[in-house]
Amino acid sequence: MNYSTLFQTIQAYCENDFPDTVVNTTTATTASFLTKDQIDTFIRQAEQRIYNSVQLPVSRENVTGNCTANNRFLTTPTDWLATFSLARIDTNGSQEYLLNKDVEYIRESFPSPTATGAPTHYAIFDENTFILGPTPDADYNMELHYFAYPASIVTSGTTWLGTNADSALLYGSLLEAYAFMKGEKDVNDNYIARYNEALATLKQLGEGKDRQDMYRTEQARYPVR
Repeated sequence: MNYSTLFQTIQAYCENDFPDTVVNTTTATTASFLTKDQIDTFIRQAEQRIYNSVQLPVSRENVTGNCTANNRFLTTPTDWLATFSLARIDTNGSQEYLLNKDVEYIRESFPSPTATGAPTHYAIFDENTFILGPTPDADYNMELHYFAYPASIVTSGTTWLGTNADSALLYGSLLEAYAFMKGEKDVNDNYIARYNEALATLKQLGEGKDRQDMYRTEQARYPVR
């Protein structure tokens, strides 16, 4: 299901074109834009709901960068939301995975910012920065695996969700649209049931079949029967 099909299907299911409801003198072109903006919001909200409910490979990103000598802070990517792993790449190419702790642990275990060494720990300092412990004694290549929202079908036209999980995307969007419409409870309950069914199937894929073989056992895994 591509963006155009999803857009039209939402309108058809809801029997609502979601026109501009503000009484004014706007042109038809402006009203059409507002309609698109409303439905696009429903779709984006549904995508976020799905990505926050299921860990899918499409949500995993990878980036390499550098930490610099005598600087204990490392900037996160602009689309970073959560970390899967952070590794230091040594000069021989081997990867040493840093242990994730909190800021207080880093401050207490490595109290002196001037005491340097190869980083072995990290913590989330704020929404833009990691803090490393100890402070790097040299420039190191770093590799970050992290969670991020994929591009929306609104801007891309086609996405992994639209192609492989269109039921979850459709019913998630319908839930947002029907809440906006303040629709009937029985219809809304049906959309909820269909969405939950589609989401359960998606969890079996993303957190079950995609995780048949794990090294880090603490990863969330959905049981597959």
